[in-house]
Amino acid sequence: MSILDGLGAQGAAGGSNLVDAAIGFVNSQPGGLNGIVQKFNDAGAGSIVSSWIGKGSNLPIDPATLLMALGKPLLEPLAAKVGMPIEQLVGILAMVLPGVVDRATPDGTLPEDGKLKPDNVLSALGGLMGMFGGKK
Repeated sequence: MSILDGLGAQGAAGGSNLVDAAIGFVNSQPGGLNGIVQKFNDAGAGSIVSSWIGKGSNLPIDPATLLMALGKPLLEPLAAKVGMPIEQLVGILAMVLPGVVDRATPDGTLPEDGKLKPDNVLSALGGLMGMFGGKK
């Protein structure tokens, strides 16, 4: 079983899964993905997130940097919604967020409305699950 197998599992709150919750989380933020990117820029991680948006390779992000950029108060509701400790959530987000943002910005620019499209996210997760030995 890969670590990403749990991404489609039912969460503790309202039967939501992590993917749906994460898409809803990003899309509910002021500015959507654009607002999240701004948080990374404000936290000094702009070069990392810019690599995800650009057309080159994606730089990795460590969970501590991700937590610093987004902040515990912003992530706690998402952790509660999917029924996992924030440390586990941040670890998973650090693994999947670069690919998700990369797929959400295929032409190297942020979406005008800042909204994540579920098809792009699921495509990114399918590729990641294949890399980690999970089912597509």
